[in-house]
Amino acid sequence: MHVVITGANRGIGAALMDSYAARGDSVTGTARQPGELARLDVTDPDSHAAFARDLDGRAVDLLICNAGVYLDKGQELGDGYPPQMWADSFAVNVTGVFMTIQNLLPNLQSARRARIAIISSQMASDTRAPGGSYIYRASKAAALNLGRNLATDLKPLGIAVGIYHPGWVRTDMGGDAADITVEQSAAGLEARFDSLDLDTSGCFQTWDGQDHPY
Repeated sequence: MHVVITGANRGIGAALMDSYAARGDSVTGTARQPGELARLDVTDPDSHAAFARDLDGRAVDLLICNAGVYLDKGQELGDGYPPQMWADSFAVNVTGVFMTIQNLLPNLQSARRARIAIISSQMASDTRAPGGSYIYRASKAAALNLGRNLATDLKPLGIAVGIYHPGWVRTDMGGDAADITVEQSAAGLEARFDSLDLDTSGCFQTWDGQDHPY
């Protein structure tokens, strides 16, 4: 199986890459900056085109859209959340997801059992509204909506789409007080991705297998 993971240079993406490689799958991890991983700036159309060319038509069995940013942590309502922060966040968390899927669609169609996993968050849910983090919440809600609609359009092509809350994870984004390790999150997500099929396409699930309210 060939797995492509965006934002695989750290955190959950790196843990997923290590896990899939350990079980013998072929993994292409990407990062914004050039280095050991394949270069992909999810906000840059030219970078997407170059990455797709480098794959040279190779089938992608599982695409994990993991790259994301949380730029508005700690912002105050009275004087925070500047417009450029909104634009930068949506460019990665929403548009970046769409462009990744759009550019790799031919590779996904070449796979026998293609699946797309979009890493969203419980903060995307309309049922959770504790306030704050307006940009991040809005962008992850948009990613959830995007995934749900893509599931409808891609089902006739045989491509399943799932949207996932990875848990509150001890990463640079989640902080040291978070509930679970990246290894726990990755193991749970891997199980969720393995079970994703056309019957469950459009699901919004937690890392540990619970259906999350929209």
